Amino acid sequence: MYQDEYKRWLEADLVDFDLKQELQTIADDDEAIKERFAVALKFGTAGLRGTLGAGTNRMNIWVVRQATQGVADWVKTQGGTQTVAISYDSRLKGWNFARDAAGVLAANGIKVRIYDELMPVPALSFATRYYNCNAGIMITASHNPAKYNGYKAYGPDGCQMTDDAAAIVYDAIQKTDVLTGAKYMSFAEGVEKGLIQFVDDACKAALYEAIEARQVRPGLCSTAGLKLVYSPLNGTGLVPVTKVLTDIGITDITIVPEQEYPNGYFTTCSYPNPEIFDALKLGLEWAEKTGADLMLATDPDADRVGIAMKCPDGTYELVSGNEMGVLLLDYICAGRIEKGTMPKNPVAVESIVSTPLAEAVAEHYGVELRHTLTGFKWIGDQIARLEADGEVDRFIFGFEESYGYLAGPYVRDKDAIIGSMLICEMAAYYRSIGSSIKERLEEIYAQYGRYLNKVDSYEFPGLSGMDKMAGIMADLRKDAPKEFAGHAVVKVTDYEDTASTGLPKANVLRYDLDDGAVIIVRPSGTEPKIKTYFTTKGKDLAEAQAEKDALTEAIKPILS
Repeated sequence: MYQDEYKRWLEADLVDFDLKQELQTIADDDEAIKERFAVALKFGTAGLRGTLGAGTNRMNIWVVRQATQGVADWVKTQGGTQTVAISYDSRLKGWNFARDAAGVLAANGIKVRIYDELMPVPALSFATRYYNCNAGIMITASHNPAKYNGYKAYGPDGCQMTDDAAAIVYDAIQKTDVLTGAKYMSFAEGVEKGLIQFVDDACKAALYEAIEARQVRPGLCSTAGLKLVYSPLNGTGLVPVTKVLTDIGITDITIVPEQEYPNGYFTTCSYPNPEIFDALKLGLEWAEKTGADLMLATDPDADRVGIAMKCPDGTYELVSGNEMGVLLLDYICAGRIEKGTMPKNPVAVESIVSTPLAEAVAEHYGVELRHTLTGFKWIGDQIARLEADGEVDRFIFGFEESYGYLAGPYVRDKDAIIGSMLICEMAAYYRSIGSSIKERLEEIYAQYGRYLNKVDSYEFPGLSGMDKMAGIMADLRKDAPKEFAGHAVVKVTDYEDTASTGLPKANVLRYDLDDGAVIIVRPSGTEPKIKTYFTTKGKDLAEAQAEKDALTEAIKPILS
């Protein structure tokens, strides 16, 4: 079966020379053919993501066209403007995939608004809403290594597509032959017919205006003298992030030269993810060289931002996504109360795998903290509910532990542009009062307790990886652990049981232990890995870390 499909591809006019060459290279390698053709990339709420290359189990123009035909079939049932917004980041083949998606939509009579240059996830979410589109498409593999690309689909609200819509699109994809089933016209023809238009300057300006309107202390940055090192990690952040920072008065910015311009090969870091040290290493070297107050980096599609803060002794320390989420929540609340801009009955939102420390901070400021499933679309859903009730201004902040932040309802996905702006404003504020981010974080720990939040990942590569992950989760449900590292499990929460959680169904298990520690086990929705999230609390960091290490050793055999 897979050999037949391979031969069909080999004999087809694939347009892309790289694909044809790859197919010829694997002619005598049954395992390589099987790996590319035995299955197809599955379209879900996160869209598609996979290794670049030839075959149904790879990212290429044919798989992109097939997916876009599925999106087009769904859009045609939706009425409205019959328009789709498209953006793409710096990944290899990104512009090719974006252009081909536009060609499929145009051939289906659907209008397209596409960015004329690479732009990040928040810009796509914003354009989708700005033009009242039926859908949006973002060509990106987020922070994956260079060999990956992906395809994120968005609904009319600027959130990633709902489960129901994604299921309909997937059904349409399955009825579309990958090589011959998608309608298609060239990009040039689509432009000539007026079906494909570029996103205009008014839309871009409106995005920057919406972000800059969310400053907590406007005007502060122009006099604070903040010294910054910034890395776009060879992605989309350079133009939007530096524009907003310059607009609000932060001008002493050193861009990491090796990571300044778009480069889909990501030659300076194998994994362009601001959550990991290797991606920030060059930036840290520049921070030490320049004596910067702060070093920050955004991932290729600029929806996540990671930082290193300067400590009183002159060294630099990485800040986790949970710590930054808590710092920003604290800063926004205190600042808006001080400025008289805090709305009545304010709402903040965090994912279920994010830190309980946020609950203590929210309670301190009288803010309602809501919990959602992992995936920023669920935070977007909470904003949409407030909007439906005419109370969207109540939303002040949302975050996930994976370095995603949003303050304001102008988009419905995480936004590293506003994240960068608020982090820099916060750093400038603490600098202006003779303090620092590091000192404020220590004050928070002293006030609420020394929490530690850590994430471990267990990878399951290959065709059997997903089956193995499913087996592990099934075993955990069938025979729930009674204790971890000598601490009894006092409560098990299974997020597949919607009646007990009040949330949509999710393949997530939570274990509350007798000393207040928490372990959460969750298969990734986009990669073949299971993630374990640990929350421990001690009298100091060493005590919290010791328990985390013991819990890691206890769960390892279960996930191996």
